[in-house]
Order: sequence, then structure tokens, then C-alpha cells
Amino acid sequence: MTKKLWGGRFTKEQDPLFWKFQSSIDYDKELARYDVEASIAHAKMLGKCRIIPKKHAQAIVGGLSQILKNIEKGTFVVDPKAEDIHTAVYLALVKKKPKSADYLHTARSRNDQVVVDLLLYCKDKLSVITDQIKALQYSLAAFAEKNIDVIIPGLTHTQHAVPVLLAHQVLAYLNMLQRDIERLAQVKERCDIMPLGSCALAGTSLTIDRAYVAKLLGFSKVNENSIDAVSDRDFVIEILSAISIMFMHFSRFAEDMIIYSTPEFNIVDIGEAFCTGSSIMPQKKNPDSLELIRASCSQAYANLVSAMVMMKGLPLSYNRDMQLDKKPLFDSINLTETVLAILKGLVESMKVNKEKIQQRLADDESIFALDMAEYLVSRGVAFSEAHNVVGKVVVHATKNNVRISNIELDELKGFAKEFDSDVFNLLDAKRSVMSKRSIGSTNPLLVRQQLKKWHKKK
Repeated sequence: MTKKLWGGRFTKEQDPLFWKFQSSIDYDKELARYDVEASIAHAKMLGKCRIIPKKHAQAIVGGLSQILKNIEKGTFVVDPKAEDIHTAVYLALVKKKPKSADYLHTARSRNDQVVVDLLLYCKDKLSVITDQIKALQYSLAAFAEKNIDVIIPGLTHTQHAVPVLLAHQVLAYLNMLQRDIERLAQVKERCDIMPLGSCALAGTSLTIDRAYVAKLLGFSKVNENSIDAVSDRDFVIEILSAISIMFMHFSRFAEDMIIYSTPEFNIVDIGEAFCTGSSIMPQKKNPDSLELIRASCSQAYANLVSAMVMMKGLPLSYNRDMQLDKKPLFDSINLTETVLAILKGLVESMKVNKEKIQQRLADDESIFALDMAEYLVSRGVAFSEAHNVVGKVVVHATKNNVRISNIELDELKGFAKEFDSDVFNLLDAKRSVMSKRSIGSTNPLLVRQQLKKWHKKK
């Protein structure tokens, strides 16, 4: 059996099936780089504080630095028999520095070691994901600017509501993603507290310098409660929660684009690089990338629930249950990186069917019903009455299969005497969006201002 970081109290080997069941090396090897970086900082501190002989501290740092280079080059071989990544790194160090390696595990436990590894990993990945979100935002902004004058039917309840700029809808996605960035930034701030030195749960009697280790590892603070330090997984749950909300945004965007790419809507055309075909129907071009992104939202939710349920009944302090936080965390982060990259490419591949959209707007004059109601309001009619009047006009046009623009003015006045000939000017998509004046509306001038404001923030 492979050498362990523990075992002095045991006289017999573990059951082979249990040993395999409890091993985490298959997935926590993702933390190899962070484990080595934290161990280098810890060894430097042990030497600086003269807790271990300096020659051994220097030997450990040298050996770990070699291991780190191997990890970065992709040549580090993880011992599959090792219990976890901490053991694997230790065993690799033993081979390089056999006389010094045993000094490394002074004034620390795997309990605080795994938390610091995980925090370093999370800080790193949160930065990567944030950069990816910003890249997606730029792609969406470029798409909005390219199609700044395109007007589409705005939907509520998946039914035609009022005309809106396509760019205005795209800015809604930008705002969603901006909130995702802000949530990740808040979580990253709570990941900036260094737990190493908390040991198993109570700290150590040795005169360690935790602030020095924090500085070496790039943490701005050191935790103030050693029990909380080793038993806290709030940051994991918060990241999974932020990712779940982000995937809800991805899923909504995917659903919109799936609908918009159907022949019935025909608003956007998705690049073939992000579609697949049918094994039986030769004509099919299916938006499978968007469908899988929509479905992946459930995977993100499941990972969040998994971590929350795992933590919900644990007594203080550390419990081995917490080993199961890594699979859902790694899975959600890897999934997020993949989906963000796909979405960026997909957005950049999309084209807008401008002629088809104009035809759809021209075919459905009921989409200007609110404009007609507000027209009556501007002439002193109470909105509830105006709403009722225009509703009757729409019913009349539909029942008689006639366009609103073809209703005679005298007949229109029969619904409300306030109607005049200029009401027919409202049955125009450009005029409709230009008429919107409230802050944050779909008015083209305001939408352009929103885009400029977003660029300035970046």
C-alpha cells in the first residue's frame, strides 16, 4: 500500500474497496498546482520562522519548484495509488528530497491544506470566467451595434407585444451578464481569506507567521477563527449559486435564439458551425448547441443542490463529507468555461434576417395597439378607456380580416371621436420605437447611449 500522510495509529491496512471508495485522487488532481504553490509558501514560512532547519526548508522549496514546473509542462505523473493530491505531491517530493520531505507537514493539516488549495483554485477560475463573460459581452455589443437599426416584435407571454430594437433586447442580456460579473466579484472577495495555519481545527502551538504565508499566496486577509476556516464551504456554494444564476441567463438566451431561428419567426440565422442535422430529414439544421446549453442549466442547478445538501447537517468542524464539494464545483466551473466559449462563437456567427423581420412587423398591425392607446391618452382619454377602445378596434380588424390602416377614419371615430387622420402614422415600427421617451426604453437614441455607457464602463 502507498505511504500515507497518516497511519501511525493503525496496525492493519484498509479494506481495498473502502480505500478506492474514499480516494479523491481521480478528481482532486485538478488542485495539483495550487497544492504545490501553497506548500512552497508554507515551507518558506517554516524556514523563516526557524520552525524547521533552513536547509530542509530550502530543499523542500527546491523540490516543490521542480514539481511545479512539471505540472505546468504537463509532465507531472500522479501516483494513482495516492489517496489524494496532497499525498501525491508529498510522495513526489519524497522521491526528490527524501531527507527533507517529512518536515513539510509541520504546523498544518490536510483540513486547512485542502481549503487553501480550493480557495486558490477558485480565485484563479473566477478571474478566468469573468474575463470570458466580458468577452461574450463584447461579442453581444458588437452584434447589437451591427444591427442597431433592426426592429423586432417584442414579446410578452411569447406573443407579439410592441416593436423593440433588437439591440435593446441584446442589451438586456448584457445587463444579465453584468450582474453575473458582480456576483462573481463578491464571491471572489470572500475567497480572499487565507486559512492555512488553522491546522486541523484549533491552530498550532508553533510560532508560525500566517500573514507572511498570506502575502506569498496573494491573500489580503487571514481568517480569524480556525474552526470556521476548516469547516466553511460557503464560498463553494456561493460560486455554484452564481453559476446557476448565470446558466439561467444562458438558458433564457438560448431559448430566445432557438425561437428566433425557427421558420415561424425567422429573425436570426445561426452559423452552421453551431448546428447539426437530422439522420433522416435532409433539410434539417438544428440549433443543438443552444438546446444543450439550455439543458445544461439543470446540471448547474444539480451541482448547487448537491453541495447544499452535503453541507446542511454537518457538525463543526471538518468532516470527510466535504470531500464531495469538489466534483460539483469542478464540473460547474469546467461547464461554464466551455459554454461561455461556445456562446461567444455562436453570437459571432449569427446573422439577422432583416427583410423577414420587416415583413412580420408589416403583417401584424395589432403590435401598434399600445401606441394607439397612448395616442388617445394624449388627447385626454383615460388609459383604461383607451385600452378598451383599441382592444375593440383590434377585434373588429381581426373579425373582418381587414388591416387597421385600411379602416376608414369615420369608422375609426365610431370607436372614439378623439381619433384623427394622424393616428395612421402610428402604424410604423420606426415611429413606434422613436416615440418611447422613458429612461431605459427602446428609443434608438437611448439604446445608443446605453451602448456607449457600457463601453465606457469597460
